[in-house]
Amino acid sequence: MRWIILLLIYAIVDIYSYQALRSLSKNGWIAVAYFIISAIVVGNLIYQFNQPSGDGTFTGARGYAIGIFLAFFISKIILTVIMLGEDIVRVPFAAFQKASGGSENFTIPSRRKFLSTVALGLAAIPFASLLYGMYKGRYDFRVLKYTLYFEDLPEAFDGYRISQISDVHSGSFDNKNKIEYGVDLLREQESDLVVFTGDLVNNLASEMDDWKSLFSKIDAKDGVYSVLGNHDYGDYHEWDSAQAKKDNLNKLKQTHAEMGWNLMLNENRFIEKNGERIALVGVENWGIGGFKKAGDLEKAGEGLQKEDFKVLLSHDPSHWEEEVKKHDKHYHLTLSGHTHGMQFGIEIPGWFKWSPVQYRYKHWAGIYEEAGRYINVNRGFGFLAYPGRVGIWPEISVIELKKGPKPA
Repeated sequence: MRWIILLLIYAIVDIYSYQALRSLSKNGWIAVAYFIISAIVVGNLIYQFNQPSGDGTFTGARGYAIGIFLAFFISKIILTVIMLGEDIVRVPFAAFQKASGGSENFTIPSRRKFLSTVALGLAAIPFASLLYGMYKGRYDFRVLKYTLYFEDLPEAFDGYRISQISDVHSGSFDNKNKIEYGVDLLREQESDLVVFTGDLVNNLASEMDDWKSLFSKIDAKDGVYSVLGNHDYGDYHEWDSAQAKKDNLNKLKQTHAEMGWNLMLNENRFIEKNGERIALVGVENWGIGGFKKAGDLEKAGEGLQKEDFKVLLSHDPSHWEEEVKKHDKHYHLTLSGHTHGMQFGIEIPGWFKWSPVQYRYKHWAGIYEEAGRYINVNRGFGFLAYPGRVGIWPEISVIELKKGPKPA
């Protein structure tokens, strides 16, 4: 049924968007080519989704089918909107002409070639962008650096640096050299601490088998700490049994250990320096909107005092909004991921930031502050479903902690 609905929507958009091309040329071969390409694109999508998928996710040929479909479909939606806008004007105009006696026949004015040309130009922007995002954008790693000020930061940790990555989604990778470059870029930051904030895999622990040795190279003076994300539990895979799902999660936990990462499961550790300390707290996934709520902030914070300086690792930023930022124990800094910035948007650093995901998540990319409590939402290291990134690039966050008041 879902494919029938998709095909109906696609057919309507396809036929309507074709009007822009038809107004420029009525060549029959152009029409044939247009609709053949459309049929191939949607046919390939349906075909790929009806093939067996060992990991049950949108990777490989299935991922590319999604990406190509989106490139065509979004571009055609733009054409459709513009053509519809023109019809909203020209059809009532023809009706008015008829009603006022200006014309004996009801004749709709021809489409304007100029408007169709502009429409095609505008539609070419997302089309080219989405193809570029698959070709290069998904591995265009960026290091984003932030400096945060806290008056109650222990003196010994003034200038302390934390590197964060999130949402690796290793089952989507297909270029070892590019991933090696990203890992090396992380290591070059030489931060005091490295943290990973969930979604190491798409579904299966085995997705990390070919990548463990590479990610094992990540290290830091005070260690590498990690938490689980919603995908790590295997909830989106059809398991043969409950035991198989449990075994998969146990294997994934073991993978963290084999890489030298300290996986935190609703617990806390202290990091000490020159007789002073800060608390690192890690919770399991907790998210609104149907996502797993395995995180237990009360358990994770056992033994901590309000006065302790605390850095919390929590995969889903909705946790910060719902529980963390108003918690009595005062969690100074929360590090999250999950949103990927939707892998699509527009950012002009310091000026403008937009992505469709902001209509779902209040905090979706970068640093946010409320009442002296901060959250950083990492845009993600990997990708999922759409095999690319446009405007929202894969990120390595580097956060420097400074003691003192926030500069004016």
